[in-house]
Amino acid sequence: MTIRQNQLPKGWEIKRLGDVCDTGAGGTPLKAHKDFYQGGTIPWLMSGEVGQGEVFQAKNFITEKGLKNSSAKLFPINTVLVAMYGATAGQVGILKFEACTNQAVCGILPNEQTIPEYLFYYFLSIKEELVAQAIGGAQPNISQIKIRNTNIPLPPLSEQQRIVAILDKAFAAIVKAKANAEQNLKNAKELFKSYLQSIFDPSTRSGQEGEGWEEKTLNQISENLDSKRVPITKNVRNKGTIPYYGASGIVDYVADYLFDEDLLCISEDGANLLARTYPIAFSISGKTWVNNHAHVLKFKNIVTQKFVELYLNSIKLDDFVSGMAQPKLNQTMLNKIPIPIPVLSVQQTLVQKLDALRFETKKLEDIYQQKINDLEELKKSILQKAFNGELNTTKNIEAI
Repeated sequence: MTIRQNQLPKGWEIKRLGDVCDTGAGGTPLKAHKDFYQGGTIPWLMSGEVGQGEVFQAKNFITEKGLKNSSAKLFPINTVLVAMYGATAGQVGILKFEACTNQAVCGILPNEQTIPEYLFYYFLSIKEELVAQAIGGAQPNISQIKIRNTNIPLPPLSEQQRIVAILDKAFAAIVKAKANAEQNLKNAKELFKSYLQSIFDPSTRSGQEGEGWEEKTLNQISENLDSKRVPITKNVRNKGTIPYYGASGIVDYVADYLFDEDLLCISEDGANLLARTYPIAFSISGKTWVNNHAHVLKFKNIVTQKFVELYLNSIKLDDFVSGMAQPKLNQTMLNKIPIPIPVLSVQQTLVQKLDALRFETKKLEDIYQQKINDLEELKKSILQKAFNGELNTTKNIEAI
């Protein structure tokens, strides 16, 4: 966010943070000295504890001896904390009790020229910019020098107070609205999941849908094509338009294909089967290539394939996963999974109902997700107006 002096209201100044506030970084007492930690009562914050807004507690403590024999220093109440390293770089908080930090945190000390909350909101507004300019890719590093050299638009204290009051109100409203949207999103997902589970639960089946069910295994109702799977290492793949599938779905596009039909892929990745970070089973069709991280099954008809896909994604498969270091769903265990199967006409009815419900719940999910995204954009917009001197009314938050 580039702000020029001539764009700001009268009485505002652009100043280098280091010319306005003192800063300091923390430190880590030597781990080899147990007496620096054992029985410690001095709060010692890590960078991952910074992004909490107001910071009221620490998970770790050091002793007086550890404090004196390291570069750690006690920061006073209302110190603005900025995380400088790694995944938490750019996170900002306000310290609400005396504490020290490790070297991955920069403390901006309070003084009579600034309101801590004003600095908090400003650094929140430039977080993405700071991280983008950080040294290092996977582990970004925002130096204390970079923070001290940051230019800040500085209005009189009374204006800082007014801006903070409006931002407090706006962010409280956004937090509430976002929590409601996230709960609605969760409810939409749970609606489909709950109905899905009720269909496959014998105690909740009713009428025609509850009749004529048999328990089968996958090798009884499908043909396993795993022997045809061939991985192509990344360095020798010929790029093209053919989807290349792995355990999580499409992982690349290649120039050739192994299959050209309707098939069901089931993840072999035991870690995913336990965590369920992506679908366990997914259908593929047309020209495709599948590597050896997903089982490949062919069914006599697409209805049964879709029915089995829905069922596998509704149940836990923990009992069928083997291996500790590299958990896996192997073919032997895959064939032990019991599948409740009704007659084909019932399969078709249930698949149609679930597809219709999935379509409706997906629309709701999209609406609530968009609401969440819009609220995040609104936060950015309000912050930008605040530090451009344009936050003159509360109309930005009245419609939240």
